[in-house]
Amino acid sequence: MVFAPAPQLTVTIEQHHDEPELHVHPGGQGIWQTRMITVLGAKVTLCTSAGGEVGRVLSPLLDELPGVTLRLVYREHGSGWYVHDRRGGSRQEIAERPGSPLSRHELDELYNLTLAEGLRAGIAILSGPAHPSVIKPEVYGRLAADLRANGCQVIADLCSNHLSAVLEAGITVLKISHEELIADGMAADGSDLALTRALVKLHEAGAESVLVSRADLGALALFNEEIYSVALPRLTPAEHRGAGDSMTAGVAATLANGGPMDEAVRTGAAAGALNVTRHGLGTGHVDAVRVLTERVRLTPIEKAS
Repeated sequence: MVFAPAPQLTVTIEQHHDEPELHVHPGGQGIWQTRMITVLGAKVTLCTSAGGEVGRVLSPLLDELPGVTLRLVYREHGSGWYVHDRRGGSRQEIAERPGSPLSRHELDELYNLTLAEGLRAGIAILSGPAHPSVIKPEVYGRLAADLRANGCQVIADLCSNHLSAVLEAGITVLKISHEELIADGMAADGSDLALTRALVKLHEAGAESVLVSRADLGALALFNEEIYSVALPRLTPAEHRGAGDSMTAGVAATLANGGPMDEAVRTGAAAGALNVTRHGLGTGHVDAVRVLTERVRLTPIEKAS
């Protein structure tokens, strides 16, 4: 189950030969994670919301996601959106809105739906909104606590106050980028020393396993009380965005299929590495992920305690 409380309508202008092309898709962290999970062959129930004028366009697009069971709460006010121009080869933001905060009634409906589907699935990803104002951190904390208390594995891809809320409840896996750790003041810089210290602190705060993405520098992982460097295959990037979301998806898909944590980390690293070779976020080919997974290397650095 993927909890994506506030997806966005994404509008991207591309250049195809001499003509501009318009691409309209559902987007946001949870949507991109959902796409990659289905690529890897796992079934997904997506718990989300949509509303307003944008929501009328977004809802049918969500319903068309292949291999996904959609559980949608209809909102009174507007869903988020963005318009990007990529005709020049790099992504330029034209305009963006994260969406209106969810009302109490909408949150109650989405919470109950998510709790039921998470317990039914046995494994849940808690993905973040485009802006923290859309949904309060305590919603994530309650959801993580209720899911965990009833035997569900919880994977969080969060930062700042939303991360603090789920750590207090306890989670199975945390995925976070080194930029987010630095921005949150949990790491002084991107050095191995600073990041491994942050890994240990996050583990002690409530995350059983922690995976830190570092763009093309490889990742760091803490699981089974040991810290590992994660060496990624070297690939030429086409789009840097979305690698972390694909990494989270690879971990979730592997655990959902009963795989061990070392396999989950290697699959997540491979999915993230492959995603940067493509313009579509949360996309890839399962055969390519499998081949790259065999080339991901985990090297023990030190004990976590």
